[in-house]
Amino acid sequence: MKTALETYQARMQRALDHIDHHLDGDLDLDTVSRVAAFSRFHFHRQFAATFGLSLHRYVQLARLKRASQQLAASDAASVTDIAMDAGYDAPDAFARAFRQRFGQSPSSFRTAPDWGAWLVALGPLDNARNKLMQIIFDQQDVSIREVPPTPVAILEHRGDRAKLGATFQRFRAWGQAARLTPETSPSFMVFRSEREPAVAADYSMDICVATDRPIGAADAPVRAGIIPGGRCAVLRYPGNTNNLEPAALYLYRDWLPASGEEARDFPIYCQRRLARIPEVPAHEVVVELFLPLK
Repeated sequence: MKTALETYQARMQRALDHIDHHLDGDLDLDTVSRVAAFSRFHFHRQFAATFGLSLHRYVQLARLKRASQQLAASDAASVTDIAMDAGYDAPDAFARAFRQRFGQSPSSFRTAPDWGAWLVALGPLDNARNKLMQIIFDQQDVSIREVPPTPVAILEHRGDRAKLGATFQRFRAWGQAARLTPETSPSFMVFRSEREPAVAADYSMDICVATDRPIGAADAPVRAGIIPGGRCAVLRYPGNTNNLEPAALYLYRDWLPASGEEARDFPIYCQRRLARIPEVPAHEVVVELFLPLK
C-alpha cells in the first residue's frame, strides 16, 4: 500500500499533469484543487509550500515556456496567436510579461533567442518540478535490453550549461535543413559529465539524432558518429523532463549495485521519442535512460 506521503505526492502530481494537459484551458485555483482533491481554501498554500511557487506563477511560467519554444521553433504561428495560446487577451500584455521574464521581446526572441537568459528565467519552474519529482523508482522500472548500434549525427556541447540552448538551436536548424524529423529520426543525448559539475566549464554533452545520411566537411561542426550496440539497463522516465539526474542516480546508486551487473565503457545516455517539443505535449514525450552494460 502507498504511504501517506506517496498518496499526497500522487495528488500533487495529478495537479501538475492536469496543468501540462490543459495549458490552453482554465487553470484557476478551484479547477486545479478539485483535480488534486484538495480543499480550495488550503490548496494555494499547499501548492506553494510543495513547489516554492504559487499556482498562478507556476502556470504563467509553464505557458511562457511553451510560448518561447513555439517562437523559437517555427514562424508558422503569429506572435498574436502564441499570445492567445498562452492565456493573454492582448499581444501587448503578452509582450510585457515575456520581456519581463526573458529580457527580450517575443519578436527579438524569435529572431535571436538568448538561451542563457532563458535557462535562468525558467530555473524556478524546473526547481519546482524537481521538488516533487523525487520519483520513487524500483527494480521493476528497469529492463535489460539488447540495443543495436545506431549511426547518428553529433553536435558536441562543451562548456557552461547555460549556453546549451544555443547549441540545441544550431543542431535543430541543421536537422531541419537535413530534413530529419522526430517521427523518423529519434534524438539522443549522451551525458559525458555531471549535470552540475563543480566547474561550469567542465559540463559536457553530445546532442545526437539517428541518421545514416552522409555527413561531410560542409556539415561541420556536426559530425558522424555511432551509439554502440550492446546490453543496456533501460529506465523509462514518466513524462518529459529537463533533469534526468534523479533517474541516473537511481541507476548508479541503487539498481547497479543490487543487480550484479557491471557498467560498460560508454556514458549513460537518453533517447527522446516525439522530440518536437513545441508541437507535442510534454506528457506525450517518451524519455528512456540507457546505462550500457558489459
